[in-house]
Amino acid sequence: MFDINTIREDFPILKRKVHGKPLIYFDNGATSQTPTQVIDTIVDYYTNYNANIHRGVHTLSQEATDKYEEARIKIQKHFNAKHSYEIILTAGTTESVNIVASGFSSILKEGDEVIVSALEHHSNIVPWQMMCEKTGAVLKVIPMDDQGALQMDVFDQLLSNKTKLVFCNHVSNALGTINPIETIIHKAHKFGAYVLIDGAQACPHIKPDVQELDVDFYVASAHKMCGPTGVGILYGKQELLELLPPYQGGGEMIETVTFEKTTYAGLPHKFEAGTPNICGGIAFGAAVDYMNAIGFDIIQQRENELLAYATEALSQIEGLKIYGTAHKTSVISFNIEGIHPYDIGSILDKLGIAVRTGHHCAQPIMDYFKIPGTVRASLSFYNTTEEIDTLVAAVKKAKMMLS
Repeated sequence: MFDINTIREDFPILKRKVHGKPLIYFDNGATSQTPTQVIDTIVDYYTNYNANIHRGVHTLSQEATDKYEEARIKIQKHFNAKHSYEIILTAGTTESVNIVASGFSSILKEGDEVIVSALEHHSNIVPWQMMCEKTGAVLKVIPMDDQGALQMDVFDQLLSNKTKLVFCNHVSNALGTINPIETIIHKAHKFGAYVLIDGAQACPHIKPDVQELDVDFYVASAHKMCGPTGVGILYGKQELLELLPPYQGGGEMIETVTFEKTTYAGLPHKFEAGTPNICGGIAFGAAVDYMNAIGFDIIQQRENELLAYATEALSQIEGLKIYGTAHKTSVISFNIEGIHPYDIGSILDKLGIAVRTGHHCAQPIMDYFKIPGTVRASLSFYNTTEEIDTLVAAVKKAKMMLS
């Protein structure tokens, strides 16, 4: 049973006030909040077994190593990777994407083609542009339509035997659109292309099965999933991770080092140079446990109800336009005619309501709609309809003050 009051007790930050008002947190698309169960894991690490991993014979090092590798296995099972060493623990989605882009920079050649979608976060655009500049590969874009959905008929036309890589987010951070990644993966594979899916915005809402998807690479961040910042994952099929060269050189990623020759460690350590975010990795495992204890079916149902409620309520405000009306997760990006989104966001903050304003690191989407940005209210399972009512009243107040 989903008891919202019990759930909210898990999040101590929800008890604080901002500008004298109870905090209403609708910026979950930027980062989710962290439950006590994860905070306690972080405190336990630094209190009881803080030590470097994989290198020490002493007790603390062994305990930290065991906890870190246990977290990797939790994450492997969550995403249903075939092997735990297919889960590379990284600094987050951005680093995960850059590891793959850097690796393919030594593989692609001039005239090869790569495809991205128009709905991408800058982190899934810029690394590929840099890769194309280095290799001479050509970047092509799947366009979007007015509903915020990808034009899949154009994707069919873009695919060819020259296509080597396809990159697409699972869910748009700016609009919430759920992309048809199963179809994208299947069609790309028909042409022998590899596919990377950016799951940063999907994983708080959806539990992806990387084997069922048959995806080549899947990336995500802990801080969108009730975990800490500064840690994420790169999932890759074993044969592809072995194909790519190391991203960084240093300790841990080596097998042997001499001044004449260095040989690299096997997976996953080949991509994990230096001391990792040990506490972050362990806490990521705790966050995965927390969300699975609630259940992703329940999380999806709860958030779909909140999305429907908020969409209906906000749509009643005259002059308010919602961007992105395709099948989506619990994200509402909107503007009020004649008012800059930053001004609305500033007033909402004074009323204790946290939303995101701007282009959300998705400037091509804003350029498509010919707007400077949007107000984005991104909802999580721990939000309530009462908070949405307060948001609607606050938007009305902001509109009155700014009109």
